[in-house]
Formats: sequence, C-alpha cells, structure tokens
Amino acid sequence: MTRFAAILLLLTLPASAAEPLAPPGAPAERFPKPDRPVAEIVAPQWAYEKERDRADEVGQVARLMRIAPGETVADIGAGNGYYVFRLSPRVGPQGRILAQDITPDYLADLERRVSEAGLANVTVVRGEAHDPRLPLGSVDAAVLVHMYHEITQPFGLLWNLAAAMRPGGRVGIVDADAIPSRHGTPPKLLRCELAAVGYREVSMTRLKGDVGYLAVFEAPAPDRRPEPETIRPCRDEATRARR
Repeated sequence: MTRFAAILLLLTLPASAAEPLAPPGAPAERFPKPDRPVAEIVAPQWAYEKERDRADEVGQVARLMRIAPGETVADIGAGNGYYVFRLSPRVGPQGRILAQDITPDYLADLERRVSEAGLANVTVVRGEAHDPRLPLGSVDAAVLVHMYHEITQPFGLLWNLAAAMRPGGRVGIVDADAIPSRHGTPPKLLRCELAAVGYREVSMTRLKGDVGYLAVFEAPAPDRRPEPETIRPCRDEATRARR
C-alpha cells in the first residue's frame, strides 16, 4: 500500500477510535422496555459550563459521593467531558476516569480534547445503550449526569453496570425533577427503576444552584441481581398525570 493510500484509508475510518473495555454483558432483548418516554440525545452538554462551575456542581457531587484520590470513576454518558476534566485531578495520578459514551462524534471530540490536555488517567470508552462495556469489578463510583432520561434501555444498562462495580460501589444520578419528555426523571420513578434492578438508595439531595438533584445508590453484587426476565417496568405516573 502506498503512503497516499494509507493516509486515505485513515481518513475514511470512523471518527472515534474509542473501544469497549469488556465483552458484551446481557443483551438488550432480555430486559423489559421502560414504561416512560425516552428523551432524545440533543447535545453533548446539559448547560453552560460557567453556570455549572458557579454552582460548584461537580464539587457538590464529588463530596456527596465521597469520590477520593486513587479511585476509578466511570462517567456514563460523558458527552463533552464536563465531569471528566474536573474529576481527573480529584482522583489524581493513581486514580482513573473512564469516560464512556455511545455517540461516535462525542467520543471522537472527547478523545481529542483528553489527548490535547495530556490527561493520562482518562480512558475514553465506547459503550452501548444497554451496556457500558466496562471491566468486571473495576469501578468505585459511577456518575450518570443529566442523561438518565435519555437511556433507551435503563434496566439493561443498570444490570450490566452493576457487574462493573466494586463491592459497595456508588452510583450517582444527577437529573432534573421533571417528566422524561422534558429531560428529567421524577425521583419516585427513578427510585422504582433502580430498585427493580436491586440497587439500594443511599441518599437523595437537592443540589444547590438549581442544577437538579443527586440520587446515590449502592450497586448490587452481581449474584444479587434479579434475572433480567423477572424485572418489571415501573409505571410512569408523572407523565400520565400531565396528559
């Protein structure tokens, strides 16, 4: 192959080189569909960074979740990396950030920015809508920030994510108290869906600065998860009440 042909081939490859870090977990078809609308993914960030920084959103979440140096943190649905770049120094050189997403353009842009910033403790990961594709027992804490309402298969994602969590692993979900079609998740519905997969609620906190709430759950041990076929979807009463 000539040098020109090799360059042309590289230019025609997919934009994102990010790959899954683990074999596939349970397939999506084993899980029930959620009884609620699924919001469309419309942007790689939820709001302007300056506004979120002013509210110290990441700081609030990190303190409430007790994210510490040396830990491995997975940012599920990392988008433009708002949390990635702020959690990287918090976990330090002995820690690790797994920046996971499913949108190729977001992944490609995030890989470029992480490389330019020289963040050696960040790994960009391509996942699936029902499976984060993370190594078994590797994650101390996972954050899902303003994207839970966009997950097409929440039961599958939560079930497969549990296998990646270390014992006592914390999962923090930041979202707005609104119906899914308005890009939020009512806390009652969130609690029900997490409980259906075996997660235990640790805390529910309204964050300062009008940036939503943080719900923290402890992931179940892999052998304590319900069989996917036995999971029952939770009734979305809030959306029905708005009709």
